[in-house]
Amino acid sequence: MPTSTPADEFPTAVAAAGALTAPPTLVVEQGGADPNQAFDPKAFVASLPTRPGVYRMLDAGGQILYVGKAGNLRSRVASYFRSDVVQPKVVALVRQIAAIEVTVTNSDTEALLLEFNLIKKHRPHYNILLKDDKSFPYLYLTTQQSYPRLSFYRGSRRMPGRFFGPYPNSVAVRETLLQLQKLFKLRQCEDSYFANRTRPCLQYQIARCSGPCVGLISEADYAADVAAVARVLEGRNEEVATELGNRMEAAAATLAFEKAAALRDQLAALRSLQAQQIVSAGDELDCDVVAVASGPGEYGIGVMFVRAGRNLGTTTYFAKAPFAEPDEVVAAFVTQHYLAHEAPPELVLEVAVPGADTLAAALAERAGHRVTIHVASRGLKVRWLDMTRDNAVQALKMRLATQAGIEQQLREVGEALGMATPPARLECFDISHTRGEATVASCVVFGPEGPLKADYRRFNLEGIAPGDDYAAMRQALTRRYRRVKAGEARLPDVLLIDGGTGQLAQAVEVLASLEVQVPAVVGVAKGADRRVGQERLFLLGQDLPLILAPDSRALHLIQRVRDEAHRFAIAGHRARRAKARQSSVLEDVPGLGPARRRELLKRFGGLQGVLGAGVDDLAQVRGIGRHLAEAIYARLHPDS
Repeated sequence: MPTSTPADEFPTAVAAAGALTAPPTLVVEQGGADPNQAFDPKAFVASLPTRPGVYRMLDAGGQILYVGKAGNLRSRVASYFRSDVVQPKVVALVRQIAAIEVTVTNSDTEALLLEFNLIKKHRPHYNILLKDDKSFPYLYLTTQQSYPRLSFYRGSRRMPGRFFGPYPNSVAVRETLLQLQKLFKLRQCEDSYFANRTRPCLQYQIARCSGPCVGLISEADYAADVAAVARVLEGRNEEVATELGNRMEAAAATLAFEKAAALRDQLAALRSLQAQQIVSAGDELDCDVVAVASGPGEYGIGVMFVRAGRNLGTTTYFAKAPFAEPDEVVAAFVTQHYLAHEAPPELVLEVAVPGADTLAAALAERAGHRVTIHVASRGLKVRWLDMTRDNAVQALKMRLATQAGIEQQLREVGEALGMATPPARLECFDISHTRGEATVASCVVFGPEGPLKADYRRFNLEGIAPGDDYAAMRQALTRRYRRVKAGEARLPDVLLIDGGTGQLAQAVEVLASLEVQVPAVVGVAKGADRRVGQERLFLLGQDLPLILAPDSRALHLIQRVRDEAHRFAIAGHRARRAKARQSSVLEDVPGLGPARRRELLKRFGGLQGVLGAGVDDLAQVRGIGRHLAEAIYARLHPDS
């Protein structure tokens, strides 16, 4: 039960804590930016309670600079204003504080959850913010069919079936899937494909499937393979090996020598797979190993996934943290990552983090099982930490080298275009269609860190003449820069248009009509014979195109951005075209459901027959009245 707080202890109103998984907690806020009164740290700290809570430090404009949690609010907030503070991060932060807001909670765990939600929502400048917050892939084994399917999966795990993982990347999943295909030959095909087979597919021919779709394996034998796959993924390889050996001997005893030989080959392949395991531990061990590598102003956080005692590989996250210490980075990573993703039963860290017990309790509440957090000191887990740290160091070196290369390319782009300062944001537009069908425009964005994929956009274009690239470009640019003008996106320093003077003129016209000013607008046209390295750059106000040397780093970056826009547009166009071709034009007619569509197609022998029918003919079909027949005819003949 939440405890009440006397009204005279805190001067401001009660507010809601946000989307916590814990029961609703009593929170009391105080502080805030008063433009008529200077912030007095000493008086403010004296008014704070000694209870758990979350504090938010604001600048003069009311922007949140930093969000933190505390078991004792008065003690924690006071530590920022001591005269002996020398940490650069704290010194820089305190100089900008104009107000502090405080939320009192009932426990350290509730404070931790609220801090996580606030950081995720506001992304304050002085908090450690993770990059690449992606979902992880799994192996998915269905359980609702007679012949279950084993497949690659990424997404919500609310469907019926079993999920094995997570794996650090799709390559690790597909490699495991390939090995299991060779071992147990479970199907991977979609249910609709499986249900309509009349003969085995290529997967059966290359010995990657046992042909359950046409009854080439009994349901009992297939179920035994499914159970074996589940045990292998759980790390119970020896159980599977023993069972395969027993089944082999039983088959030989009944003179089923071909079946015994197949089981013998399965057993040998399983033994070979076991021998390839680089690192293994106890069968029941599920843990994540977290190590950190530091660079100039940035950290790489490596994570190794260990499931059922097997190392599934590593992945690396990156965090901007100019003044942070390694333990702060690890604590921020564990909090942000595992409150968003389910934590395994054990987290093995390279450094101790403050409040580990509270954090473990919060993660356990989210995950629904016990979670322990500890620092490895000896044995196999120390070797795992070393391996994870080495991978994080290498990934951070590659990232920093890539960033340095892009920054140099951006400087050279600025010099080539005559800009006073190097551009920090490039946008490029491209159009893709097939003879005017399913026209899609793409907008890709690059910055000093490379492609900013969260800022990519696609535009499904309508209401233009088929093949009119000028109108397509005009519509895409208008839709994009209306949003930019409304403050929904940042203005680029350089706008690249895939095309020559015609496309460039459309861009200039749109920007002028919207009263949006972009420092540099460039048309990127291919050379005379369309060879790479002969691109011509058309700039506003210049009659002759700018031609950069084939080895120019500025040209290489422009080519990369242009090619990425081209790829992104083609992918969107193909997806839209495929979707359109899988659907019937009849599906767009209101009131014409599946049963009536079947009657139409049956009556006229297909869509071409329906297209040739008049309103009177359509109205004679069972279930189609005069009003619906007119609607069908109007949809099929929009120009009549």
